[in-house]
Amino acid sequence: MIAWTIDAARAAASLGRIIVSTDDEAIAEVARGCGAETPFLRPAEFARDDTSGVMPIIHAVKWLAEHDNYKPDLVMCLQPTSPLRCAEDIDAAISLMRDGSADSVVSIVAADRHPLWMKSIDAAGYIHDYRPGETLPARRQELPPVYALNGAVYLTRAAQLLERGSWYGERTVGYIMPAERSTDVDSMWDLHIVDLIMRDQARRNHG
Repeated sequence: MIAWTIDAARAAASLGRIIVSTDDEAIAEVARGCGAETPFLRPAEFARDDTSGVMPIIHAVKWLAEHDNYKPDLVMCLQPTSPLRCAEDIDAAISLMRDGSADSVVSIVAADRHPLWMKSIDAAGYIHDYRPGETLPARRQELPPVYALNGAVYLTRAAQLLERGSWYGERTVGYIMPAERSTDVDSMWDLHIVDLIMRDQARRNHG
């Protein structure tokens, strides 16, 4: 998955340096073989299971400023668990940032299940409307559009990231991606689906 992500980053026209943060030398070697930089190994305190996802990026930004005198205006995170995102998504998110007055851009996808139709369950096992007493449309087409984060692209200004410790500035814009490029690999089933999709794409590209 990291190779797919690096390939997309290298194909993007708008990125500068492509840097992989990892605490694993084997992963770092794979990343270098794919054309990314690994100027440091991530410290153990930023590699725990309970580490906030933004902390390794903040460490990388600070490390590069201190050791490499590299201070980019924009910082993007491309998680390997979103391998179907492509170079066009990367460039489009950067264009969205540069063309407007946003502090941040995050990728989103139309939710496949609307929260207004969700149910809650009580201690006895009975289900109830998640928002009881609210009159809901009978047809999905009448529901207001809602979106979910898909984890594919996080982009923000470096100064904002360091100041707030978050990908979300005061003005965060959503970059809408199609469902077919929004799979977030969180289980073996997700990995199986992505593998099938990638094999099918490779077969069509060489077929």
